[in-house]
Amino acid sequence: MPLKNTLAETPHTANACYHCGEDCPDDNITIGEKHFCCQGCKTVFEILNDNGLCKFYDIEQKAGVSLKGRKLEQYTWLDEPEIVDQLIDFTDGRTSKITFYFPQIHCASCIWLLENLYKLSEGVLSSKVNFLKKEGYITYAPQTISLRRLVELLASIGYAPEINLGTLDRETRKPVSKRLIYQLGVAGFCFGNIMLLSFPEYLGLNASESWFRQLFGYLNILLAIPVAFYSGAGYLSSAWHSLRTRNPGIDLPLALGITVLFARSVYEILAGVGAGYLDSLAGLVFFLLIG
Repeated sequence: MPLKNTLAETPHTANACYHCGEDCPDDNITIGEKHFCCQGCKTVFEILNDNGLCKFYDIEQKAGVSLKGRKLEQYTWLDEPEIVDQLIDFTDGRTSKITFYFPQIHCASCIWLLENLYKLSEGVLSSKVNFLKKEGYITYAPQTISLRRLVELLASIGYAPEINLGTLDRETRKPVSKRLIYQLGVAGFCFGNIMLLSFPEYLGLNASESWFRQLFGYLNILLAIPVAFYSGAGYLSSAWHSLRTRNPGIDLPLALGITVLFARSVYEILAGVGAGYLDSLAGLVFFLLIG
């Protein structure tokens, strides 16, 4: 009997949304055995399923953006030619290119889906994603799909681009991320100090001062750790995501260079066979962040 009472008092555990992973308060929104937290998530799944894009759910589990409580925004203002001309980067009448900022990008599945946008519309010719900047570069045929329809398509799958009409003036500068400022500051500080501590090697001190080299080498390792794994974290994570989506980009060789420089330098310093290349590592990350 106590066992029965315990079972009776066990609270009901809500099912997780197949699309975004949030709890499903309504168990009636389902497709087969798949549960959804809202009609929006269910609609996105239907769109992806109908277009053969369900690999989205295999790359990252519950990777979707929740649409609970969101209403599909009206983008009628994107029919205005003046606004379109200010938003697009290039057009020759047959092909247009535009850059969007997607604050929803957070994983490899997001990148994969946005780079397969052409499967959802014949008007989308190509799309590339910069994971670090959370930007998408889309090339489309304006005679096949208008800018308004393109943005509505993105919004329908949970990736409504952030468009601020107040920044349409090309001379208005985009706000710089605070995290980027911190990363740049850390890389710059460590770069300068690593170069300073590398003077024994630069000056070619003889064996009688070898303890200087060892001490400064260990200090350089300590300074290089935040450069590689904090300031350079964006390149490492972006490279990992590109590998998972089997779509390597420019971040892959950069991440490989950072990893090899760090590993080789640590080996040389700890083994006492060289000074390593930590000054080059810090300089590489610093100038990449500046660019």
